[in-house]
Amino acid sequence: MIIGVPRERLTDEYRVAITPAGVRELVAAGHQVLVEQGAGTGCSIPDEDFVRTGATIVPDPDELWAGADLVLKVKQPIAEEHERLKLRSDQVLFTYLHLAADRSCTDALVAAGNTAIAYETVQLADGSLPLLIPMSEVAGRMAPIVGANHLMRPAGGSGVLVCGVPGVASAKVVILGAGIAGMAAATLAVGLHCEVYILDRDLQKLRAVDHHFRGALETIASSAHAIEETCVDADIVIGAVLVVGAKTPKLVSDDLVASMSPGSVLVDISVDQGGCFESSHPTTHSDPTFEAHGSLFYCVANMPGAVPHSSTYALTNATLPYTLEIAASGWRPAVRADPALGRGVNVVEGAVTYEPVAEAHQMPYSELATLL
Repeated sequence: MIIGVPRERLTDEYRVAITPAGVRELVAAGHQVLVEQGAGTGCSIPDEDFVRTGATIVPDPDELWAGADLVLKVKQPIAEEHERLKLRSDQVLFTYLHLAADRSCTDALVAAGNTAIAYETVQLADGSLPLLIPMSEVAGRMAPIVGANHLMRPAGGSGVLVCGVPGVASAKVVILGAGIAGMAAATLAVGLHCEVYILDRDLQKLRAVDHHFRGALETIASSAHAIEETCVDADIVIGAVLVVGAKTPKLVSDDLVASMSPGSVLVDISVDQGGCFESSHPTTHSDPTFEAHGSLFYCVANMPGAVPHSSTYALTNATLPYTLEIAASGWRPAVRADPALGRGVNVVEGAVTYEPVAEAHQMPYSELATLL
């Protein structure tokens, strides 16, 4: 199989979808790997490193897309790439898609008639998301750090030092969601000696959190009332809510934000699925925040892109086994053999095969089994 790895076009996205080690594994399995010139520059992987492990460097992105049976990306195709989707109707795209929050990309994939498999909806029988976990861990660990930085007065925050000093209280950090990202955020927030509260509707998760942190934070059963009570005097609120493949529910209203202390910071990890704060909208690393109702919102949709070297290696460690499955036999046999990978298939030959995406855009839904 010919596997293409284009350079990411999304603003401030520095990751690449393969490492030289991943190229070596694919080439050893008998596949050809095309890497767009400069694709790894943002994460400090020069073209020479890819060539050394067997890749062919391609200067022209159109040539790469037209020649690849399987395209590996990090983020969904943006507007300038939508026409490239049409170059091969038999092509498979394997990347983060987040289609429930992106109608234009959904429409482009449907119009192209090819197959799109989303990293974030590949799901094991136990409900875990093996290709989302590494980036959730990165974003979760980043969230208290970026929150702490933007809480400083020069960045527009209230001027609170998150860890406090003797005689002065540390910051209050509220984390909405006790999943992978929430746990990662809690790890850093506790390490920074913050006053930490974590909310979730799943009591089993909260018991696990309590056991893990041995009382170093407070666990609270989530409800509208509990969210209001804990967030109103918070210095940092971290949104780490996930509904697999679907738009995120809005949990923090503008009225609640208006009642919070001026200069408080809200970090929305879930913004790539629509965000869990009412005022959330995607921002970039170049312009990461905006002020609303007296608070500062950090809503960068590709947070791990700020640490692309670490993120690229963490992502490829997780995606490579699935890439090898698809490349070995084609996507249909791979999906038949691996139900987890099948849950990642979002679009096939112009049909939306992931129900939450169809529901989000009020589009027709087709059962994947009928298309296999």
